[in-house]
Amino acid sequence: MNTGIVGRHIDLTDAIKNYVNSSIDIFKKYNLDIISVNAIIDQEEKHGKKQFSFEFTLNIANLDTVVVKQKDKDLYSAIDIAVDRVSKVLRRHHDKVSGHKATKLTEVVLQDIEDQIAKELDTLDNEIVPVRLTSYKPIDIEEALNDLKASDASFKVFYDKDDNMRVLYKKSEEGKFGLY
Repeated sequence: MNTGIVGRHIDLTDAIKNYVNSSIDIFKKYNLDIISVNAIIDQEEKHGKKQFSFEFTLNIANLDTVVVKQKDKDLYSAIDIAVDRVSKVLRRHHDKVSGHKATKLTEVVLQDIEDQIAKELDTLDNEIVPVRLTSYKPIDIEEALNDLKASDASFKVFYDKDDNMRVLYKKSEEGKFGLY
């Protein structure tokens, strides 16, 4: 992380530089890719009163530049307030980045669907028994109907003369049949 401290209309003492650098070290705890931090200290005098202006400019990867300006009568309180404001921005960005890494919505939906399908297949394992067709040769619909009437089965699957697979089934009404 590159740091820079600039003083306008003020002499930068070692105490001020150390205080600003220790304040910048606080930003490291958020584990963000901070490229550079620039601090600008400005002293203004209006109506005979001194006022300090402090500005942080942070360049962060995958985020726009963060600029925080703070004015106060005391330089150290202006630095503290600016640090608190920058910390709030960095904390929010860190929470946003770390909170969205957990799982994607598509992964959650696919996992739920796969779990439901697996449960349904487990319940159907005992109910579905594969049965081979007894005849693969094509037969007439009338012949299939006579075979179904003669048996106790509720349906008959067969190939018709056009090589289409057909299903003939008994309806709930007595003596009625359906054909697919």
